Amino acid sequence: MEKLVIEKASALCYFFKGQIIHLSILFFLGAITWHLAGPALNQNNWLGVSDATWLFMGLVVVFLHQILVSIVFRLQLGWALLTRLLGKLDLAVWAFIFSVLLIARPVSVMGLSRASQGTLNIGVTFSRITALILFGPAVYTLWSVLRYFGLIRAMGGDHFRIKYREMPLVKEGAFKFTDNAMYKFAFLILWAISLYYRSYPGLLLAVFQHISIWAFYYCTEKPDMELIFQ
Repeated sequence: MEKLVIEKASALCYFFKGQIIHLSILFFLGAITWHLAGPALNQNNWLGVSDATWLFMGLVVVFLHQILVSIVFRLQLGWALLTRLLGKLDLAVWAFIFSVLLIARPVSVMGLSRASQGTLNIGVTFSRITALILFGPAVYTLWSVLRYFGLIRAMGGDHFRIKYREMPLVKEGAFKFTDNAMYKFAFLILWAISLYYRSYPGLLLAVFQHISIWAFYYCTEKPDMELIFQ
């Protein structure tokens, strides 16, 4: 337990480091996304859920996902709280919660895009070709994560187990081109979904999600990595 906890991370000032900026970006971009999407929301629905509700759920998912991950990562790094509470089940419980919220991201974009399809004023052929082009690197990156990186490590395994901290950097698959392949390329799948259905609100939600994950990276993950691998 002592090895898992990093002393510098147990200070409250570190727990909150970057989080005011993180929250400010989320609220600011979320408000802009809602405002810009408003004129294109016509109470159309998909699976019985209106476009406005899909957008609201999409925004909430991002907030819940990123804020929860930030809290858990900091609690683990400074106090190993989930490990103390759950023991060997900590990673299994965390992986389940993380997975549900992660899957909810593309589901919300899909729901919004289907409910508001045709609201983006571009040609069908152009939108679908562009969607396929973006879909390629996104799927390749997701495959690279599964093949070379591993889901548990991608979910923050280095905050839970020493063995993940001792693993070398992955330099294969999509990670051969950049260390941040997950953030740069995997989120393009959200753009692809919205463009395929030519959804203006869906594209706004995809952009919001992509920018927001970079805010999480710079405000939470990057400082954590600098502590873990110092």
